[in-house]
Amino acid sequence: MNIILKIKNELQKGATADIAKKQKFFQAFPGGYGEGDIFAGIPVPHQRKVARANYKRCSLEEAEILLQDPVHEYRLTALFILIHKYEKAKTSKERRAIVDIYLDNLPSVNNWDLIDSSAHKILGPYLSDKDPSMLYKFARSDNLWKQRIAIITTFHFIRHNHYNTTLELAKILLPHTHDLIHKAVGWMLREIGKRDYNAEYQFLKEHYKEMPRTMLRYAIEKFEKPVKNQFLKGKI
Repeated sequence: MNIILKIKNELQKGATADIAKKQKFFQAFPGGYGEGDIFAGIPVPHQRKVARANYKRCSLEEAEILLQDPVHEYRLTALFILIHKYEKAKTSKERRAIVDIYLDNLPSVNNWDLIDSSAHKILGPYLSDKDPSMLYKFARSDNLWKQRIAIITTFHFIRHNHYNTTLELAKILLPHTHDLIHKAVGWMLREIGKRDYNAEYQFLKEHYKEMPRTMLRYAIEKFEKPVKNQFLKGKI
């Protein structure tokens, strides 16, 4: 059996989620950020299971075809397959091939869950020892998903205690009007604070008054209540 068809059949066997709820949750309705997306009602744990069981037999070319599928869950499963392949890749050439597929198919990585599951696990490690100018270009683009990819990719850097790129991208994205960017930037700042409280605190002290409220609330979520209240009341 064709591996793509096999993967789709295995995914469909686990289709138990409410499709209407998924469409609402990911705003796949007219005017929503996920407008036009198609869902099959397949839970993420089942997608991960199918990806883990099939990634060795699935070629990069087949994973790319799956990544281009109109069904949201098939695309997410393709990303899980690419992540497994990246983690197991033994050469820089293999890793570059996976990154190329990811970058060539960014129009398919078009919702926050697809980005949050993949950017820091593929682009993050790839760019960790390279010029991150690509991320600055994404952040300055007018594409919501590229902008979110830019900041979420840096989660990998944060986990290795490198914060400068995240903080510089956060400055670029401060004026953004979409809450998906507010939440993503706030989340990454919070992750910095978990590792280096002072690094986050000093950044917030300088910029919090120009931050969207949602971004600030996400960023200070783990702060002690008195400090959190000072930020919220503008008294820092």
